Amino acid sequence: MSFWPALYRAATSAASPLVRRILNTRARRGKEDATRLGERLGIPSLPRPAGKLVWLHAASVGEAQSLLGLIERMLADRPEIEVLMTTGTVASARLLADRLPPRARHQYVPVDLPRAIDGFLDHWRPDLAIWVESELWPNLLLATNRRGTPMLLANGRLSAGSLARWRALPGLSRPLLGCFALCLAQDEAQAARFRELGAPAVESVGDLKTGAAPLAADTAALCKLRQQIAGRPVWLAASTHPGEEEIVAGAHRRIAQRHPGLLTIVVPRHPVRGPGLSETLRGSALRVARRGAEEPLAKDTDIYLADTLGELGLFFRLAGIAFIGGSLVDKGGHNPFEAARLDCAILHGPDMANCAAMGAALDSAGAALTVIDVDGVAATVSRLLADPAERDARARAAAQVAAAGNGAVEAVLARFAPWLDVLAPRVRPPVISPEPIPAPLPRRRAVSGADARP
Repeated sequence: MSFWPALYRAATSAASPLVRRILNTRARRGKEDATRLGERLGIPSLPRPAGKLVWLHAASVGEAQSLLGLIERMLADRPEIEVLMTTGTVASARLLADRLPPRARHQYVPVDLPRAIDGFLDHWRPDLAIWVESELWPNLLLATNRRGTPMLLANGRLSAGSLARWRALPGLSRPLLGCFALCLAQDEAQAARFRELGAPAVESVGDLKTGAAPLAADTAALCKLRQQIAGRPVWLAASTHPGEEEIVAGAHRRIAQRHPGLLTIVVPRHPVRGPGLSETLRGSALRVARRGAEEPLAKDTDIYLADTLGELGLFFRLAGIAFIGGSLVDKGGHNPFEAARLDCAILHGPDMANCAAMGAALDSAGAALTVIDVDGVAATVSRLLADPAERDARARAAAQVAAAGNGAVEAVLARFAPWLDVLAPRVRPPVISPEPIPAPLPRRRAVSGADARP
């Protein structure tokens, strides 16, 4: 073992008592699942299934959702394999409890302590490990590699900050990336970053998030909410972060001047913020109903605060116009194809770094509009509400752009086939049928208060 990995292992071993105390504190605050805290320490809560086991690891909700289509196809194509899915957050565990198919199960990933990792690997003994995006835990990667488990990286992505940090530690980054037999990056720019850090085999076959299935929605809940909305003008701010809700609230007041009865739906990225966010919005003299508290959606409700988990598909279906959060506050934006698949015209801020290729494709097709401030949001939403034909055209273009990415799952599976074939034969041939990107609608500049028309 080289110097830096050995030093990291020694330091984390010494920090074990502190990490345990941190986990207990997080559990008391609801940031860890107290009933399953043993999993974080390498103590399994489920038996290992018989046969070949593919282990897939993702950080949180977004990354986990991007793997669901891959898991479903893998299990359908190869009936002899089983799947273990690990994540690190309570929200992702709750999501996967309802979304994982048969022959797949979820566990929390062990914290990056040698003893916890040994317990995890001793029990599960994965035959193949697939990691997603940039969850590079040194002890876990190196311990898995030492046991001879083949390792693959899917949807690889490194932010500019992560790249800078790994550049400063080449003695650690090169051994870690050397664990992967193949790294599949989201795009060529990301592929170049992995090559620079020492990954030995890197390709780019597209973003797995472009091939995900439409988000699910409960039919009864959808019908009930449609009856409650009863024809009111409505739009959605999805996956918002602190700082964006204030912009949305300001935009609501401006839009409502032209569209009386306006309903704005706000889905915060982290539902735990619901109670505090509700008080903040009410402090702006807005009538707020919190879904997480089962407060009724009334005829005079201004903001419906959907602080629940796993219901975003419900609200995309209701809204028809969706602002993508994380794009106005330097968070890199969230997956716009989730809205594109569910008949939404799309707005986003200037920062879509996390989904750059998807954002660029939507922008080029005239399917998305860029806004930069509260007046820009208000003017754009107001125009789309007043012009259903424009809204419909942009929503259709968005749906076609999203459909063109449906080959990503197949492309990833094709690259991973040599390792999967060792475990179990494929029972059906691959099918790749991407749809063409539509002719673009006229592009518009980013809308701000300075140049927005009413």
